[in-house]
Amino acid sequence: MLKKTKKNEERLRRHARVRRIVSGTPECPRLNVFRSNKHIYAQVIDDSTGKTLCASSSELLKLENGGNIEAAKKVGEDIAKRCKDAKIESVKFDRGGYVYHGRVQALADAAREGGLKF
Repeated sequence: MLKKTKKNEERLRRHARVRRIVSGTPECPRLNVFRSNKHIYAQVIDDSTGKTLCASSSELLKLENGGNIEAAKKVGEDIAKRCKDAKIESVKFDRGGYVYHGRVQALADAAREGGLKF
């Protein structure tokens, strides 16, 4: 369970607000992003079945420093490649309550360059 700090509680509230609107389907799943201080994670989720279709992270890629923009770009490229292998072309981007800036933006841009449409 995540530590309940004021900052994280606000992020979880923002995420819940967005999740009321953004929901992944088999045709267009949801690309969810989670970032910690050390790593960044991305999952492509079909919310109708509750299954993760593909996932990538800086931890999975065994990057030396997973908490920077370069790592986020590599995770974005990897998730796009994994989605292509799973025949997923378009997704709905879920930034997880984080500001669309820095690592989250780098991951999204790299995924777009890798061929994902959102």
